[in-house]
Amino acid sequence: MIQAQEELLQALQAAVAQIAPDAAYTPAFESPKQAAHGDYAVTAAMQLAKATKQNPRALATALVDALNAQPAVQRWVAALEIAGPGFINLRLKDAAKQAVVHEVLAGGTGYGHRPAHGRKLMVEFVSANPTGPLHVGHGRQGALGDAICRLYATQGWQVHREFYYNDAGVQIGTLAASTQARLKGLKPGDAGWPESAYNGDYIADIAEAFLRRETVHADDRAFTASGDIDDLDSIRQFAVAYLRHEQDLDLQAFGVRFDHYFLESGLYTDGKVEDAVARVSAAGKTYEADGALWLKSTDYGDDKDRVMRKSDGTYTYFVPDVAYHINKWQRGFDKVVNVQGSDHHGTIARVRAGLQAAGVGVPLGWPDYVLHKMVTVMKGGEEVKISKRAGSYVTLRDLITWTSRDAVRFFLISRKADTEFVFDVDLALKASDENPVFYVQYAHARICSVLAQYGEKTGRTVDAAADLAPLTAPTELALMLKLAAWPAVLSGAAEGVAPHDIAFYLRDLASALHSWYAAERFLVDDPVLAAARMALLAATRQVLANGLDVIGVSAPQQMAREPAAAV
Repeated sequence: MIQAQEELLQALQAAVAQIAPDAAYTPAFESPKQAAHGDYAVTAAMQLAKATKQNPRALATALVDALNAQPAVQRWVAALEIAGPGFINLRLKDAAKQAVVHEVLAGGTGYGHRPAHGRKLMVEFVSANPTGPLHVGHGRQGALGDAICRLYATQGWQVHREFYYNDAGVQIGTLAASTQARLKGLKPGDAGWPESAYNGDYIADIAEAFLRRETVHADDRAFTASGDIDDLDSIRQFAVAYLRHEQDLDLQAFGVRFDHYFLESGLYTDGKVEDAVARVSAAGKTYEADGALWLKSTDYGDDKDRVMRKSDGTYTYFVPDVAYHINKWQRGFDKVVNVQGSDHHGTIARVRAGLQAAGVGVPLGWPDYVLHKMVTVMKGGEEVKISKRAGSYVTLRDLITWTSRDAVRFFLISRKADTEFVFDVDLALKASDENPVFYVQYAHARICSVLAQYGEKTGRTVDAAADLAPLTAPTELALMLKLAAWPAVLSGAAEGVAPHDIAFYLRDLASALHSWYAAERFLVDDPVLAAARMALLAATRQVLANGLDVIGVSAPQQMAREPAAAV
């Protein structure tokens, strides 16, 4: 069907050029609001009416005549119908829809993918300072960031995953002081316990490991504790390494990996922050006022100028971000996506302004941001706010332990990032159609069960070259249209940095499969029809597996609720 779509788009372009040769038009099909109206809708007549100074319905009539003369239309289209003020509804022949089955089976795991084009993408996500366990918000970042990486890989990008954190800031100082207080026998609530200290049980775990002089290994560092409770620097370094190791365990449990860990402190020690400020100042985009150095960020659309260096000589928090993004650009990344909490909204304008002022060649609007809202966790009908281990929030590991990696990933990717999300633990555990991840995974398992029964009954495997002409049932045709939409869903989700579109599509595809399953029998006596239906089942299984892989969710062959035997 991909071939049919491409040929029909070329036919549409040729037909438009015939009736409106001077008009600028990019051929495109839209999905009709109602399936009964056809398979594709063409709005070209209404788009061209103003430029050509013609009535849109008259234009539509001329366009239909021109289309009907195109060989591709004669080959693939059953009917062209004009509706309303000038819509053209296009109905495909069954053969056009059936062709997608062979295309999917031939493409396999690469169906819908685009070839490599050599461009480089960095996705920065999670980026949690090592001051405690990863919370549910970090989990949402992990699900979003990993899905974005997988999504862009299908579109030919070279993808790099980066985790950015600070190992020497105020929060790290608080971590060291909290651990030292534990080492001295204090606990939350005691006199002398630091007011700003971290209160979770994990601080006691760090203190005990420090006294045992353990060596801890994280993906980007290792450190051996001195055991000296007065050695604050050793305590700091050990606590950072310990919690980085804990973060690694959380990320491994979630199936998320990184290519590189970047330290904020390195921006200072390597002179990158000073260099960034010098570049901006040399460009004449700063000024002194009230003892501080200001960036003329209003020159770049910000609502007010921003302080870069405070009167005490320290830099404001967005300055190292500017230096970090100059470094990203210098490393050759054509596109950068930052996945961050919605509280970072205020930094976008000033970081982009600083990059433009630095004059390093960064294009306008670079980098991209995906800002997510936090997650509310419900369990037993009540909101869960506190984890004993963390002391003040629900951890990612809690959520995985209560449900599963698959459930957490699917749920956290199933809504637009900028919308509030309620994670219902009880729903995530349900083996029913109410649970979206179960609903999609069950569709895959159901297909595996039917194909296994087919093999046992006939001794045959799926014939990738099966005659598909018998696939004419309405539910079959609807399912094949849904399979044909997958390449466009992939490219559209990548273009819009919208991984939730994949979750939406998977639910729709599973629904189409379940509708077909309820309407037709598969293990029929007619061997040609049976072989055709097995091929369609195999193609659907492939696309379900491909889609689940993009969001990092498994495609099980069996589920707790077994498919019904009557197939």
